[in-house]
Amino acid sequence: MANLKVTQIKSGVGGKANHRETLRTLGLKKIGQSKVHEDRPEVRGMIRAVAHLVTVEEVD
Repeated sequence: MANLKVTQIKSGVGGKANHRETLRTLGLKKIGQSKVHEDRPEVRGMIRAVAHLVTVEEVD
């Protein structure tokens, strides 16, 4: 199964509270920080909610 590398590119400050919480749930705290997550529907949904704040790459 593939993995997704999620990188924060914009700040959550000034955004909606649920967007900030979603970034924290994804393990992102700072701009430029990356985390690798398993490609699952739950993770895809979180990424979709904060798509304007993150970039996503597929890794193995």
